This record gives sequence, C-alpha cells and structure tokens, in this order.
Amino acid sequence: MAIHQILIHPDPILREKSQPVKKITPNIWKLLDNLADTMYDAPGVGLAAPQIGVLKRVIVVDVGEGLIELVNPEIIAARGRDVGPEGCLSVPGAQGEVPRAAVVTVRGLDRHGREREIKAEGLLARALQHEIDHLDGVLFIDKVIRWLEDKP
Repeated sequence: MAIHQILIHPDPILREKSQPVKKITPNIWKLLDNLADTMYDAPGVGLAAPQIGVLKRVIVVDVGEGLIELVNPEIIAARGRDVGPEGCLSVPGAQGEVPRAAVVTVRGLDRHGREREIKAEGLLARALQHEIDHLDGVLFIDKVIRWLEDKP
C-alpha cells in the first residue's frame, strides 16, 4: 500500500473533530491499509486517520498482539484509573505521564462492516483511548500530568 507523512503538532488538522464513516467502501479499506503501513513504518503502536490528514473516524492499533482496525470506534464502558507513560508519532520527542481508564470496552466496525467489541486493559486500553482521542482533536499533551521528556 502506501506510507503517508504523519502530521506533526501544531498542525491544525490534528485539532479537528473527525467525521463518522457512513459506509465502508474500498476507499476505507485503502485508508485502513495505509494507516497500518504508516504505523508499522514509523514505528508506532497506533495511528488515527487525522494523523495522516484524513478527518474520518478510523484507527489502527497493534501493541504486539496483532493488528486491530476500527471504523467509528467509541468507548462504551470504562473503569479504574491507570497513570502511565505516553508518546505520540505526531508529537515527536515528547513523553509524559497520562491518566487513563484502566479497563475499557470499545465498540466499532471492522473493515467488513461487522460490529466488533473489544475489552482491553494495559497497553491496549491505553492505545485505544489515545487513538480515539485523536478522532476528537485531543492530543496526549492535553492530558499530561508530568513530563518525562521534552515538553512540546
């Protein structure tokens, strides 16, 4: 497929809210493929469509357990609190401690339009929350409680 340039903060597109996908088409399949190729090339554990300049509610995540592709993902349940380190491909060089829900249930569609529900904890829960935030124009730097490396 294709590797895209990742937008870097403070690109204004990163602060925009993404639009829901109304219909899964071959263009959405191509977007999912391009997101995965770009994420693996970076390398990263997640990437959201706005990070490559596409304001659609589409994310990919792979924390070492295989690729997860989600269209129109939403957090439907969250519990607990976990504070852990985060960075972002769109904010190179910056890392900080970010509070997140410890366990989340995320619902979205797979590339074939089938509903998928994922219950996640640990790094996967953190990555899903991070990428879904991107769809609403929220960056991890908005939630940092303590900087670990260079502040952007």
